[in-house]
Amino acid sequence: MKVTPDRYLTYRYAGASGDFNPIHLDDEFAKSVGLPGKILHGLWTMAQCARAQGDGLKLQSLSVQFRGMGVPEQEITVTTRADGTVEAVQGENRLVRRGKVTFRE
Repeated sequence: MKVTPDRYLTYRYAGASGDFNPIHLDDEFAKSVGLPGKILHGLWTMAQCARAQGDGLKLQSLSVQFRGMGVPEQEITVTTRADGTVEAVQGENRLVRRGKVTFRE
């Protein structure tokens, strides 16, 4: 699955999740703490891993290891393998690796 988060996604997700950390909302603040600019919420990225599984009603569990920071306006590719592992990458940056999904029977 491929998804490109738009420039306003972090604002919408902050409102939905209650996570108003300025690293997700303010480019200048994010840069002042050593980030490339505002970054995506990790749980939003994890949600994309869940979305990539198709029928969410069959998804029993999802666990991931966060490994990188995603940024808005750059495509993310989520890949699931036959063994139930999932990863998310943005360019050369691995956002999620060693994810594991299990399904209800």
